[in-house]
Amino acid sequence: MPSRRRLPTKRRTQKQPMVFDPHAFLLNAGVGRTVHSYRPKQAVFSQGERADAVFYIQQGSVRLSVLSKQGKEATIALLGPGDFLGEGCLASDQPIRLATATPITDCSVLRIEKKRMQRTLHEEHELSDLFVAYVVERHNRTQADLVDQLFNSSEKRLARALLILSRFGKETVPETVHPNVSQETLAEMVGTTRSRVNFFMNKFRKLGFIKYNGGLQVHSSLLSVVLHE
Repeated sequence: MPSRRRLPTKRRTQKQPMVFDPHAFLLNAGVGRTVHSYRPKQAVFSQGERADAVFYIQQGSVRLSVLSKQGKEATIALLGPGDFLGEGCLASDQPIRLATATPITDCSVLRIEKKRMQRTLHEEHELSDLFVAYVVERHNRTQADLVDQLFNSSEKRLARALLILSRFGKETVPETVHPNVSQETLAEMVGTTRSRVNFFMNKFRKLGFIKYNGGLQVHSSLLSVVLHE
């Protein structure tokens, strides 16, 4: 009786574990994550609202401002692509928003539910490393802003603000271009008057540190104003 030939059996392959990509997580919608588009002056969230989500700016620029009980408004930060918003909600003692986030350009923003963000930070070290690095950088920038306000002239403070707004030194973002922010907003950030901002902006333009070309362009040479004693 002829022997039966055995058919070759397929080797069982183990499923490769899914590799978590923090950048893909922050650029795409998913469980507990939704992407929203905003127009200028359309609030992402407002001061006093319930703090129940973290936001990540994919495209565009957002202004953070606070309003005092006396009705005075102050700009505390201008944020762009790669920055988080509303991360304070992760602290147990911050149930409401302490600031208002308002786009100054068309924006694409990822909204991540608070519980989803907490769970992912706990489970995925790649995201937690990225997030901690961002928080530390933001903390250092806030400290530098305070030192800047206490010890530097309004001209130096304005030069530093323009360099930050142009995202000077960021590898993934062009160094010279940032959205055309109003002089009133710059005055609020620097802690001076609009007329002083206008005076220094004209001075910087004449020296070739900045130029207007369908928006404000900042050259790295402006750094000399900050470093000059």
